[in-house]
Amino acid sequence: MVIDQKDSQSQRCGGLIVGNYCHDVLIRDGVVVGETLGGAVAFISAVLDGLSIHYNLVSKVGQDFAYTTCRSPIVIPTSKTTLFHAHFDSDIDGNGNGDRVLKRVTVCDPIGASDLTDSETKFGFGMAVGVGGEIGPETLERMLDICEVVLVDIQALIREFEEDGTVKLVGLKESGFFHLLPRIGFLKASEEEAVFMDVEEVRKLCCVVVTHGKDGCTVYWKDGELEIKPFEANQVDPTGAGDSFLGGFVVGLVHGLPVPDSALVGNLFGSLTVSQIGLPNFDSRLLQRVKDDVQRRKMQCISSHDRQGDELRFMKPAGHEQFHASLDAAKITPTCVTQECQWDLSSSPPRAVEKATLPQYAGQPKPVLNSIYEEHIQTVED
Repeated sequence: MVIDQKDSQSQRCGGLIVGNYCHDVLIRDGVVVGETLGGAVAFISAVLDGLSIHYNLVSKVGQDFAYTTCRSPIVIPTSKTTLFHAHFDSDIDGNGNGDRVLKRVTVCDPIGASDLTDSETKFGFGMAVGVGGEIGPETLERMLDICEVVLVDIQALIREFEEDGTVKLVGLKESGFFHLLPRIGFLKASEEEAVFMDVEEVRKLCCVVVTHGKDGCTVYWKDGELEIKPFEANQVDPTGAGDSFLGGFVVGLVHGLPVPDSALVGNLFGSLTVSQIGLPNFDSRLLQRVKDDVQRRKMQCISSHDRQGDELRFMKPAGHEQFHASLDAAKITPTCVTQECQWDLSSSPPRAVEKATLPQYAGQPKPVLNSIYEEHIQTVED
């Protein structure tokens, strides 16, 4: 279940991330307060690129795609890029619970099994992280065939959409993916999504990781469970927190860290993401500190247990609390982004949010035209 860096083929091929890029429009009380590159692949890529993890990406967009990214997506001339409107309510409770309504306004083509690879290439890890219904059972099954370990975000499996595009969730057993669970390595869900599956049943089929926002996460496996400590954060936008968690979690696994330590890295990046509006921009000094901490921790684990069975991989190893403290100290590294980006979507006036510098991914975004909204929404200029 744990990604083995001793496998030379895994090292050579890296990972495979599957999911569509999106346009995200952030709306508070009917007023547009931000536009940004979205989709789980965008948030995960920001983490993996920042920590120098090699991977391939399969994503589809339309010709209206408004951003330049490190890895080029497949452009579908006859389709529009998937567009989400994230509606925030001023009555947000501050914990990221029930504060957002998602609406899919346009949708790009799905990703088929034939889009993944035409060769016998194998990957060390795979991540099925669709957000708009773009990954079907056949595509996930193909990923399971060509990836050593596959991590899945449950939103890729249980999201459906009302006629007006509003996101709704269905039970995992009714999703059409349940039969594939025994082949999945890790299934990640937020605590709101976890109620759409029987955790006690699913944990017998694959490892389940449930995120709890400011309260960290819980790892469930066949024979046990562990709560993993969180990192403090000043939440201004919960968008992408779970995606960044999954990116950090994979970083730990790729480096051979036990599952609890990997989950700490995930919690760290989740906390960093909610402190910024839209796609996060991680400070290079912080990333270097995390790289050093992860490498140091890897060497400690190697010296403690040269070879660990699956059961030991799930137990908290000696030094786990010290690793948390070290990662927590890395957050203190001065970062202009986290200091400057203190606008809260729940309370700031529209013009204050408008002035926030949104994180920009791999260069300047192209101008976003009004047509991106697809329907008239009041902007701060109206």
